[in-house]
Amino acid sequence: MTGDDFWTQAERHLVRYGGAFTPRVIARAEGSWVHDEEGRAILDFTSGQMSAVLGHSHPDVVRTVSESVATLDHLFSGMLSRPVVDLGVRLAGTLPDPLERMLLLTTGAESNEAAIAMAKLVTGRHEVVAFDRSWHGMTTGARATTFSAGRKGYGPAMPGSLVLPTPNAYRSPFRHPDGSHDWETELDFGFGLVDQQSTGSPAACIVEPILSSGGIIELPEGYLRRLKDHCERRGTLLILDEAQTGVGRTGTMYAFERDGVVPDILTLSKTLGAGLPVAAVMTSAAIEEACHERGFLFFTTHVSDPLAASVALTVLDVVERDDLVTRAQVLGKELGERLADLHERYDVVGDVRGRGLLQGLELVTDKASRAPADELGRAVTAGCLERGLHVNIVQLPGMGGIFRIAPPLTISSDDLHLGVDRLEESLVAALG
Repeated sequence: MTGDDFWTQAERHLVRYGGAFTPRVIARAEGSWVHDEEGRAILDFTSGQMSAVLGHSHPDVVRTVSESVATLDHLFSGMLSRPVVDLGVRLAGTLPDPLERMLLLTTGAESNEAAIAMAKLVTGRHEVVAFDRSWHGMTTGARATTFSAGRKGYGPAMPGSLVLPTPNAYRSPFRHPDGSHDWETELDFGFGLVDQQSTGSPAACIVEPILSSGGIIELPEGYLRRLKDHCERRGTLLILDEAQTGVGRTGTMYAFERDGVVPDILTLSKTLGAGLPVAAVMTSAAIEEACHERGFLFFTTHVSDPLAASVALTVLDVVERDDLVTRAQVLGKELGERLADLHERYDVVGDVRGRGLLQGLELVTDKASRAPADELGRAVTAGCLERGLHVNIVQLPGMGGIFRIAPPLTISSDDLHLGVDRLEESLVAALG
């Protein structure tokens, strides 16, 4: 099939599910690089879909998948295997008390769906609060708490889906007299609005420690503690969605560790499978037992699949063996310094933010106006691809184009700097 035939057949037979496809036919992927059918190497600054923390085709993962498929891949959902129990033990050992009970699933949306269902069941309530720039998945309950995109045209969302303002330090109107971000007042104001909307049935608040699809918005230090206090006062469970921030990406094993706040329920996905479909819900014995007593039902086709558990165990092994958490700290510092230099030298680089190997660069028309620079963002994205760099830009109403930079934790320092070089070259070319 020629290249033209490929795209003709794709247009004829595929459902388009969000934006345009990258105009390359990808043939293989290895390490930090993907390769198209023309033999062009493309440096992957998104780790696939922000997931492949070990890079592509990691030999340990390849070995595990091959062995598991040959011996123990998929079972009736009521059956258990040693890899599943081993993973529950292993994950509990990486987490603070009381997070010790695991539900093993396959996707991030599924894990958030299960977490929301558990919170509703154990509290006997139905309202769920999320940020106005959130992304928690495309299944019904998760989609109802996804406010950054995809809400129009589908009819009513789940009843009780309430919203908090995202604490965007760069664009928030909440300011102290010195101009700094007044996130405390913003959060209190947000919960005041939640209370006004509430019917008196608060079940859960679900948030990402760093909103990725929302524009790499990092929660200010102290925010999670105050958020947890608000939840506790209302009898609301706190769910942290660490799909993209978990398993070392931010320079700690889990992003919430920085703040010393333990969620009631933690969801993991993308990074736990390092690019393969693995997800988990972690919670306390008290919450799990209360759910079980009330007849919790989440019997899915791939719940507790041994293949998924074996992959996750291997990912945890490699992260620990190769000290990739520290590596994310070190490379994250290098990346942050490079992006800060771009911010200093280019008026169109309005803001840089993030942590570890999950960082963002926001393009604007100029620093004074902070006006979105959508056309510039699209031109830079296209220029990066032409130069052999794959980047993803988030363009949301009222915000500039934000590049999400999330390379594998295994990327070499040289490749990391090469990627930033190509990003700068593309920016310079787009500016003319």
